[in-house]
Amino acid sequence: MAFNSISYGILFLVAFGGAWLLARHQRLRILFLLVVSYVFYASWNPKYLGLIILSSTLDYFVGGAIYKTESGIKRKWLLTCSLAVNLGILCTFKYFNFFSREFTHLAGVFGVSLEPWHLNVLLPVGISFYTFQSLSYTIDIYRKQLEPAKWYFQYLLFVAFFPQLVAGPIVRAKMLLPQFWTQPRVTNEHGSKAIFLIGMGLVKKVVIADYLGAHLVDPVFSNPQMYSAIENLTAVYAYAFQIYADFSAYSDIAIGSAALLGFEIPINFNAPYTATNLRDFWQRWHISLSTWLRDYLYIPMGGSKNSSARTYFNLMATMVIGGLWHGAALTFVFWGTIHGLALVGTRVVQRSKIKSHLHPMVAKIIATVLTFNVVCAAWVFFRATDFQTAIMVFKTIATGGVSIANLSLPAAGILGGALLIHWIPQHWIEHAKIVFSKVPSFIQAIIVIGLIVVSDKLAQTDVAPFIYFQF
Repeated sequence: MAFNSISYGILFLVAFGGAWLLARHQRLRILFLLVVSYVFYASWNPKYLGLIILSSTLDYFVGGAIYKTESGIKRKWLLTCSLAVNLGILCTFKYFNFFSREFTHLAGVFGVSLEPWHLNVLLPVGISFYTFQSLSYTIDIYRKQLEPAKWYFQYLLFVAFFPQLVAGPIVRAKMLLPQFWTQPRVTNEHGSKAIFLIGMGLVKKVVIADYLGAHLVDPVFSNPQMYSAIENLTAVYAYAFQIYADFSAYSDIAIGSAALLGFEIPINFNAPYTATNLRDFWQRWHISLSTWLRDYLYIPMGGSKNSSARTYFNLMATMVIGGLWHGAALTFVFWGTIHGLALVGTRVVQRSKIKSHLHPMVAKIIATVLTFNVVCAAWVFFRATDFQTAIMVFKTIATGGVSIANLSLPAAGILGGALLIHWIPQHWIEHAKIVFSKVPSFIQAIIVIGLIVVSDKLAQTDVAPFIYFQF
């Protein structure tokens, strides 16, 4: 049940009506939204509903036990139990076949012939997201930064809250849990801004992401040697905007949907391709994941408190694990490695005493262009199905061919438009939200219907799933 489907629209209307009818009855509202969230999740594969319930139940009781005990040893054992079960489930479904395959290959290098074990299971949708969200709860209680949830079903809803369940943002318990007990309020202005976000998300998804994917990115990456250098390079840039438009669209619709239900969840993107270095990029891209990795992985490993060498190791380890989090393939590990090396390089430059003699504006433009191209080079490995395809893309680009015979004008136009829109100042967008919220409701309805019609005309025959559903 994707956000850009009719079935989601129907489910959300049911959720919206029921949630506001029960606005004064917190427990009933929690139970109602929990049922809606489980229906939403079960629409992909109902048999995996038990996994999210198991994970949530474990962490609810473990979190409560950690809070009540003062014994340091018991607290550590309880936290270890939560980590072991959650990560064990994640590794079994997402990484077992990957590690089994790679171990078999490694054994072959040493002359040992083995048959890899293979689990014939599907990857549960959103497991990486809700696992990290649930783990942050027990870790925060262990750190004495959070009190446990007041009610079992409140915690179940925190983990399974349907707007952000499948692909984030990864919301911290201290932000979302208290909202379940407060009286929801949505003013006309807030509601209008939420509708604006949802409309913007739909346009990003259907008009930009899906169109670029179907008409430029997918054909080139499926057979890069059949296209010229300029067409391959354009496809690489197109993928950068496809994945941004696709993922930020999900976040926009999630934030807007939650806002219409009376909840606030954090932003997840902030014009990432305007970043001037890789550190700046990760403060703008998938913000909820980057801050999670920082707070629960990088800082616990020592962060930047120790020697430079240890700091660089911590950065590399964090990004390699972040790459593996995205997918069980060496291409994702390599993608994370590239970002780790780029972050190390950024830190080395920032710590050096070398001063630029360029004009600040010129230096900023050069830094932004360089950062964008490093990110795009890494995206090649993220998008390619294997290393051979990624290398072929780079080899083809290196030939320097300038033919654009296979480059459609609409796709090029949408890519150019996406690039320009990305550079629109944030305060312009905020002003547009305010203007939209002040126009009469019937004009808002006309605008939204117009966006839906345009999106429908440009939509592919099949509803394309969001890219981050696979993670």
